[in-house]
Parts: sequence; structure tokens; C-alpha cells
Amino acid sequence: MIREALAALLSFEDDIEVVAQVGRGDEVVAAAAEHDVDVALLDIEMPGMDGLTAASALHRAKPGLKIVILTTFGRPGFMRRAMESGVSAFLVKDSPADKLAETVRTVLAGGRVIDPDLAAAALAQGDSPLTPRECDVLAASADGSMISEIAARLFLSEGTVRNYLSACIQKTGARNRAEALRIAEERGWLGM
Repeated sequence: MIREALAALLSFEDDIEVVAQVGRGDEVVAAAAEHDVDVALLDIEMPGMDGLTAASALHRAKPGLKIVILTTFGRPGFMRRAMESGVSAFLVKDSPADKLAETVRTVLAGGRVIDPDLAAAALAQGDSPLTPRECDVLAASADGSMISEIAARLFLSEGTVRNYLSACIQKTGARNRAEALRIAEERGWLGM
């Protein structure tokens, strides 16, 4: 419903034509290849493939295509990852409605649009202190799995899993792995 509302909103603009809509992240690249797309508007949370992964795949497949992320997940880490994935604009959904059309025009002209509060928070927060493998292990602990289960799923020893989780706890300043997970998710350091 939201996707269709955004498409309708953009269709009211004289200089913008909506040529395709998909409901899943794993359909984005194929739709962009099939249609003459100049700008792709993605959300972070999409079924099939999250928007950040879809943006990265889309950027690799069509490097000249402009990508705009419009999301409720206004987290500095997500914004930083989006920009590293080739995204041209990152807006939160509570932005004014006219900002979206303005953003499409700006990115088509070669500009970038970033929510200023989010950009300031990302700069203040800095890069994620977690390594990719620490993120993998911490994310694998999200369902409350025991160390042995995480180790088996990730093909690691139990001691290695404990070491990674301990590093995550220390680097986030958390008291335990659940708190480390919450902090990392809030800051957008973990994949969707």
C-alpha cells in the first residue's frame, strides 16, 4: 500500500514517470534491467532481500543508476552502509512529501541527499568497531541460540564464538550479548 501511494505521489509530478514497481528486494535488479530506469527507490526492510543488499547488487549491475533509500530505519549505521553501497540519497519516511520528488530531481542532476540529522549522528558515531565476522556471530545470537548452536551453524569452534561475542560486548560497552546485539542493531551495524 505504501509503495503504491509513493508511486502515485511521484506520478503527479510532470517530470517524473514511474515505470516499474516490485514488492521484493530480490526482484529489484531484474526490474531495473527490464525497464529503462534512471532512479530506484528502495526501502531497507523488504522481503526476499533487504534494501541495502539490493542497493549494492543494483549498483554493481547498473553503476549509473541512481538509488534512493526511503526508510523508517533512520539509523546512522544503515545510512553509512547505504552510502558505501552506491546509494545517492537516504531519507527517513517522516520527511515532508515534497522532499521525495525534490530528491529524485537532485540525484538525477548528480547530487546527493542525506537526512542532515542522520548525517550528523553518523559522523558523531563513527564507523562500526565490529569486524564483519563479529557481526556475523552477534547476529547469529539474535534468536537466543546457545554457543554450541552458533558454533555449529557458523562452522566455528565454541571458543571462537565466545571470543567473538566477548569482543562484541567489550566494543559496544554492553553488559551482555543481548545488550551488545541491541546496541549494534540500533546503530545499524548488523545486516537486516
